[in-house]
Amino acid sequence: MELMGESSILVLGGALQRRVHGLAGAFLKSPELKARVTADMRCRLAAAMGSWRATAGTAVRVQDEAKSIVFEILVRALIGLEQGQEMNYLRQQFHIFIAGLISLPIKLPGTQLYRSLKAKKRMTSLIQKIIQEKRKRRRMILGGEDLCLASRDLIDVLMSGNGGDELSLTDELISDNMIDFMIPAEDSVPVLITLAIKYLSECPLALQQLEEENMELKRQKSDVGETLDWTDYMSLTFTQHVITETLRIGNIISGIMRKAVRDVEVKGQEGVVIPKGWCVLVYFRSVHLDASVYNDPYAFNPWRWKERGDAATGSGFTPFGGGQRLCPGLDMARLQASIFLHHLVTNFRWVADGDDVVNFPTVRLKRGMPIRVTPKT
Repeated sequence: MELMGESSILVLGGALQRRVHGLAGAFLKSPELKARVTADMRCRLAAAMGSWRATAGTAVRVQDEAKSIVFEILVRALIGLEQGQEMNYLRQQFHIFIAGLISLPIKLPGTQLYRSLKAKKRMTSLIQKIIQEKRKRRRMILGGEDLCLASRDLIDVLMSGNGGDELSLTDELISDNMIDFMIPAEDSVPVLITLAIKYLSECPLALQQLEEENMELKRQKSDVGETLDWTDYMSLTFTQHVITETLRIGNIISGIMRKAVRDVEVKGQEGVVIPKGWCVLVYFRSVHLDASVYNDPYAFNPWRWKERGDAATGSGFTPFGGGQRLCPGLDMARLQASIFLHHLVTNFRWVADGDDVVNFPTVRLKRGMPIRVTPKT
């Protein structure tokens, strides 16, 4: 809580939380941003995969590669920062910051929490400098220009959505939430990509079907001389089933904390009440791996989603949370994973060295999921 700050969307409640969540959700789901992220992702993957070709046969650590690519793309979408010295500085400070999210709550020099709080101050200083520069530019172009057209990143969107009322979005609130929105670039999307590749490596039949689906789309677009847009990647049905199954069995976010604002009676448990004021850990893993909800729950089976259909949005499937706090970036996470998988399976074959999933304090691959790639001819 102290690391996130009082202005964090994870801490906010009521109308202010709804405003920030609504503005961020609309931006992250916008076709314009998806098109830009798709182009950025293709560009970054082309550079990365070019180096993989040059060193074919050596181990590529998928987790590290995915983190590097996703972080830069997401930061550009959030605060408009391009590759360079400031991006490298922000990444360095962010790694120190995120290490303290699950640590002993001891704030003394030399402790992880102390280092993380210092790193957050440095990140906040950089982001607030960007905000102030944006405000200065906005004052210069205020005369008659439609400010919605100037919304190139999430900072622009939050500044445009500032109504000047009691729900004012301060610079502190904006900078705190920019840091919060960077967390998926480190802990969520790259781990989703890495786990998908691990599970596909262990399930040749699923890998074959995913490869055939993606190669067919690539051939269709090549025949008419078109490049893939974001809707093409999201139209890959089996690829989406693979991502959904990875989210279910991987449980990248194992649970979320909530506080009861009133007495809550537990459905199906007559007489069981969660008292007002109690904190609750909603444990997703217990549902996603429940044999009464999923047949053979510990098996990686993307074909189950062909039969379940809309069940991927029900109460039995909650990797992105739910309700008014549903993760606003869920579509973006799926899109980035789809693009990464498409370009990997259409350009390379690989052999996985083998790796283990570590679930505490966060989900990750112990060795970063090393694979040895061979370019397709």
